Amino acid sequence: MRVLILGSGGREHAFAWKIANTPRVSAVFVAPGNAGTALESGVTNVDIAADDIEKLVEFAKREKIDLTIVGPEAPLVIGVTDAFEAAGLRCFGPRKLAARLEGSKAFTKEFLRRHKIPTAAYATFTKANFDAAWVRAQRAPLVVKADGLAAGKGVIICATQEEAVASAQAMFDGQFGSAGNTVVIEEFLEGEEASFIAIVSGKHILPLATSQDHKRRDDGDQGPNTGGMGAYSPAPVVTDELHARIMREVMRPTAEGLISDGTPYIGFLYAGLMIAPDGTPNVLEFNCRFGDPETQPILSRLKSDLTALCEAALDGRLDRVNAEWDPRAALGVVLAAGGYPDSVRKGDEISGLEQAAALPGKVFHAGTVLNNGKVVTNGGRVLCAVGLGSTVSDAQKAAYALCDKITWNGVQYRRDIGYRAVQREKSAK
Repeated sequence: MRVLILGSGGREHAFAWKIANTPRVSAVFVAPGNAGTALESGVTNVDIAADDIEKLVEFAKREKIDLTIVGPEAPLVIGVTDAFEAAGLRCFGPRKLAARLEGSKAFTKEFLRRHKIPTAAYATFTKANFDAAWVRAQRAPLVVKADGLAAGKGVIICATQEEAVASAQAMFDGQFGSAGNTVVIEEFLEGEEASFIAIVSGKHILPLATSQDHKRRDDGDQGPNTGGMGAYSPAPVVTDELHARIMREVMRPTAEGLISDGTPYIGFLYAGLMIAPDGTPNVLEFNCRFGDPETQPILSRLKSDLTALCEAALDGRLDRVNAEWDPRAALGVVLAAGGYPDSVRKGDEISGLEQAAALPGKVFHAGTVLNNGKVVTNGGRVLCAVGLGSTVSDAQKAAYALCDKITWNGVQYRRDIGYRAVQREKSAK
């Protein structure tokens, strides 16, 4: 079996690593990939951008690719799956209309309201109809979101009404390009976040291992929002009872709502949830792909053949397969470039990767590139170090042992990834 993976981040390195170790897979290509995928045994990088649909289709035809798995959201939102299907190629990811769940926050809020799925109260504005008086009449804090794709940075938590007004104005004025032409302003929800990721095939849903990520850049959930500074799996906050409630109140109504709207969903579906004190699973966002950095710890625990699960979804037999998991916990720490999530410097040589490779666990690459045989930084989130352990606390120790071996000029990472689960483990003793 020959597999093509689209994307260049840590998620895609994890896909490539997992799939390359699958006995029935003979070749794995990553377009465009990174230094980690370039160095991974059995994996070949392809110099085609993940959103260059025409060239990707040509490559998949020429190389007789049996299955393409889409990593990032941008190709899905512009219709890569539709194009592959039109060419008679198998592509795992939702079609363009279903991918609006991530491509437009305004669309998603309306979808949630229409299908009675729990979420925060909200209002949607354009520059032409923006009502600053309405914003000032709301209770702070408030959350201001750019409607379109903004590389995980288009969400701003505002402590005051005036800050919310200013944030909305900045988005209208081009802070996130066209993504901010429409803005969603919603109430701030208290609670604990959880990531619920599943494979969806029409009405059939296969939940994957639970996880929790850390959006804020700094320890103690302080600092600016990011694309994610680390994650761990399983997430103790998602008890068996809550798992059943999420399936009942969020995942099934979403899958059924998409069918009733004429846009059935096939692909990974990620529900970013805020679990309220009363246990209500409020939807913060949907992603139409696997999460990053959740992919790295989740796939570190997956024992099943990922390609077989994807094919079952594409063939309409997802209800006849199961996913098998390593009972150990996995925890991933993102090592980011200095300045992230704002402007970052690229081209710094990374040292310590060989020493880290000698330890248990796995270091996945994201914003890296090979330069004259050396691995250098090439983005904001650079690496994700994943450790495994019988408890989250043990997995945390293993992950930070990897981090301690790696350095470059300006490297930054949180020192408390998984702290909620570790606290739960300590209090349970």
